[in-house]
Amino acid sequence: MAGAGRDCSIANALGVIGERWSLLALREVLLGERRFDQIARNTGASRDILAARLRTLVERGVLARVQYQERPPRYEYVPTEAGRALRPIMLGLMEWGDRYVTDGPGPTRWEHDCGAELHPEMVCGHCHAPVLAGTTRLVRLGQVR
Repeated sequence: MAGAGRDCSIANALGVIGERWSLLALREVLLGERRFDQIARNTGASRDILAARLRTLVERGVLARVQYQERPPRYEYVPTEAGRALRPIMLGLMEWGDRYVTDGPGPTRWEHDCGAELHPEMVCGHCHAPVLAGTTRLVRLGQVR
């Protein structure tokens, strides 16, 4: 990522998805809304801003723009592998918003295949133990440029 500051994958990721309308468009696509009008209606974004954000998400490989009708040509947005990989982050962000920002119960609920209401948590990919405060240590830190 160009400019001064620490070399950081968080900053790099925010350069792609770190804008309100990008995240809300991604939310809609991950919920199954694929068409521009549906995404615009459900996000409240203006059409020009939404078009710009969707274009960036396509250019950066998060979404693919796929033609579903020839005459007239019409397109829908589908998540790529990179877009689908953002699902746990989106669920974690929703969980954080439910806990620390939203008054009352969260407006959206998910259920896991086991039948329980979903409350995602991060686990170590090696031992599968929960990642909690005090269970990690910094091994390498990006340089400040």
